[in-house]
Amino acid sequence: MSRLEFDLPGAVAVLERTPATLRAMLRGLQTAWTDADEGPDTWSPWAIVGHLIHGERTDWVARAELILAQGAVRRFTPFDREAQFRESRGQPLAALLDQFEQLRAANLKRVAGWRLSEAELTLTGEHPELGPVTLRQLLATWVAHDLGHIAQIARVMARQYRDEVGPWRAYLPVLDR
Repeated sequence: MSRLEFDLPGAVAVLERTPATLRAMLRGLQTAWTDADEGPDTWSPWAIVGHLIHGERTDWVARAELILAQGAVRRFTPFDREAQFRESRGQPLAALLDQFEQLRAANLKRVAGWRLSEAELTLTGEHPELGPVTLRQLLATWVAHDLGHIAQIARVMARQYRDEVGPWRAYLPVLDR
């Protein structure tokens, strides 16, 4: 299996599609679909969108700017993976999808304005758990993170019919992974 090397225009092409993908998957669905999760300590599609919003505000671009500044402090602030439950409380999914779309567009505009060079992509910051990471790795992780959460949403939704598919479950590994 061949794998892609990081390519900023290709990464941006994926990142700019995430809001429309989520909107197509989730907008207008009953809350039975969007509030469903996989059990204790798992996330619903609503929670995942809130998590992505928190990341747009505090993670990807903020950490990239810290790396690009190359100041004395390059250690990232720890990311609160549960912040969406406080920050998005009471907000309908439609509003969260709109908010995510606006934040992502603004962040990608900022990234485009940096006109990153190969040398800048090799600059490092300090992740609080992982240690030194490059800007290239951070941006590649942003893409993989989006795709992972899109897959997670699809899996959570598919599992809602886990028992309803009957014998076809044998052909649907998404229901048991």
